[in-house]
Amino acid sequence: MADDQYKGYRGPVLSILKNFNVYVWSDVEVKTSKGTFSGVILPRSETADDSHLVLKISSGYNVGVSAENIQDIHERGHKEAHYKIPESEFPTDPGKPNVTLLGTGGTIASRLDYRTGAVIPAFTPGELYGAVPELADICNLKTEKLFGVFSENMAPTQYKRTAEVIGQEIARGVDGIVIGHGTDTMGHTAAILSFMVQKSPVPIVMVGSQRSSDRPSSDAALNLLSAVAVASKLDIAEVCVVMHGSTEDDFCLIHRGTKVRKCHTSRRDAFQTVNDYPIGVVKGGEITTFGGYNRAGLAGKVRVDAKLEPRVALIKVFPGMQSKAIDALRSAGYKGIVLEGTGLGHTPESLFPGIQRAIKRGVPVVMTSQCIWGRVDMKVYSTGRDLLQLGVIPGEDMLPEVAWVKLMFVLGRTKKPEEVSKLMRTNLAGEISSTTKPDVFLKPALPGK
Repeated sequence: MADDQYKGYRGPVLSILKNFNVYVWSDVEVKTSKGTFSGVILPRSETADDSHLVLKISSGYNVGVSAENIQDIHERGHKEAHYKIPESEFPTDPGKPNVTLLGTGGTIASRLDYRTGAVIPAFTPGELYGAVPELADICNLKTEKLFGVFSENMAPTQYKRTAEVIGQEIARGVDGIVIGHGTDTMGHTAAILSFMVQKSPVPIVMVGSQRSSDRPSSDAALNLLSAVAVASKLDIAEVCVVMHGSTEDDFCLIHRGTKVRKCHTSRRDAFQTVNDYPIGVVKGGEITTFGGYNRAGLAGKVRVDAKLEPRVALIKVFPGMQSKAIDALRSAGYKGIVLEGTGLGHTPESLFPGIQRAIKRGVPVVMTSQCIWGRVDMKVYSTGRDLLQLGVIPGEDMLPEVAWVKLMFVLGRTKKPEEVSKLMRTNLAGEISSTTKPDVFLKPALPGK
């Protein structure tokens, strides 16, 4: 049997598979010291451990079985793996809006083959139509794959390319753009695109999935349908993120690209608007807005300004932190530093000398708060006032990661300290709220309530 029949398995589990003469896609019954499990053996990724066997069980969930607990494996049959999703031609209607879906990596949507347990990614219009046929009720869809990277590997090179393609698609006359993106750094990309793509006349909507389509609780289909609805129907002229608004599969929220953060590792409603209200809600394909967004009729001609300074660092302040951390970044050639300070925007005094040396050598230092909600106010306590005297730039109520990408954008335009400070404190893309809204802070439910 070829090695690919053991795809991803190695070490103890590979020895067990060979010993019991079973392979990937075998339909098996596994007897263990913890009980008996039945399902289809799934492939494992190259980065997975070597001590677990993964089964797709009848409920649609995956279960990992520890190699040390396996006593016997009986093959009941073998499934044929299909890695291509059935395609149907995406129907076009001249009366419907034209939407372009740009892929940056990960699974935009997928179809689960329950015969094999395989999750088949869908990306071409025909594949997406086969996976989510309701898309054809909303728009005419075109797709373009830009990258195939995990979201943590998105970087200035990818940001620039994405912005440039958005500009090209808008110039081509598209009515809306959707960007499929991994959720981990979706907020970072949404923010930098908000700065780089200026005066967009069409919606630019980012979307992802917290849970893959092989899980019964997947959020992929609703997120995608809602994102396409926003790109097709809403007169918004800025970058936004559309993701689940609750743990149920009932509605999605529309978040401004410079005000959104992933606030939970796995919940479907992980994305929250911070220090502001969401732009709107999508439920049953219908959109309700709460006001306060740039409208397409006022946008004018799009301008893409994709020049960035990539050598900007974002670092978290901690008690006892030493100036060597700042000195090391400066010595390594970093041109800007964003601090996640404590509280209203503070650092320990031990960091003052390093901050002062950086600013004197032309490296701007911007202060945000690791509290996330609220606004930096460095005039309240003496520590903050001392940092202002050193030349630290207050980040207002910007999220740390938003300030980070904004500083990359600003330094791509100017290195003059006075201009950098002015631009960082100027609201360019909705990243700075004019007033603090006391009622936008999350209020988690108490146990039993």
